[in-house]
Amino acid sequence: MTDTRSPTTVALFVTCLVDMFRPEAGEATVALLEKRGARVEFPEEQTCCGAVAWHAGWRAEAATLARRWIEIFEPYEAIVSPSPACVAVVRQAYPQLLADDPAWQRRAEAVGARTWELTEYLAGDDGWGSLGSRYAGVVTYQPSCQALRTLHSEDQARSLLAEVADAKVVPLPDADSCCGFGGLFSVQMPEISSAMAERKAKAIEGTGADIVVTSETGCWMQLHGVLNHRNSDCRAVHLAELLAGTVETAAE
Repeated sequence: MTDTRSPTTVALFVTCLVDMFRPEAGEATVALLEKRGARVEFPEEQTCCGAVAWHAGWRAEAATLARRWIEIFEPYEAIVSPSPACVAVVRQAYPQLLADDPAWQRRAEAVGARTWELTEYLAGDDGWGSLGSRYAGVVTYQPSCQALRTLHSEDQARSLLAEVADAKVVPLPDADSCCGFGGLFSVQMPEISSAMAERKAKAIEGTGADIVVTSETGCWMQLHGVLNHRNSDCRAVHLAELLAGTVETAAE
């Protein structure tokens, strides 16, 4: 990928789940990017990137959405999103979807090379220094499957988490197992998804953490739902919100 992590302007690729279910993560993303000195623009015409259609096997529909997404974001020198899952679709699925049209495939590869998951972007330049984040409490971390296995950006996420002042970060047993969300998986196989979520919640509660942090909104939704259902003392938090300093400690 071309390293363009210090541009004047950054486009916010907010994703459907952030827009509909956790806009606070989008707001935190903007705050973090501005702290890094970027001017953030939000292309209002953006809609779904096609991830749902891609995972459902609706390739024609996904390709239509991919072309539209490329046209919207192509003018920007950098695109940043608080969603490893959607960034993975842009980078890896788009060139496959558009492989029968070399011109479009080249456009997909070019814009994909300028599309970053938030933690990749924030951790990509040591010259930026610390974000100055603080949280006085116990934190555990649940990786996103796409960040872990597709983008390989977990080291960046963990390095940012380690910089949060006053936070005691404790390991989560079996952290690399899925929380059970998995996009359409949680809809198509709800019983299995719920069982996976319960197992994950027990592991999280066993750490004694005040909050469990994840970089993916889908994972946040799954963890937030199961922990609330269990009346747990632990809360689910999007990493962007923790880094932006908008998460209150349990005592506050």
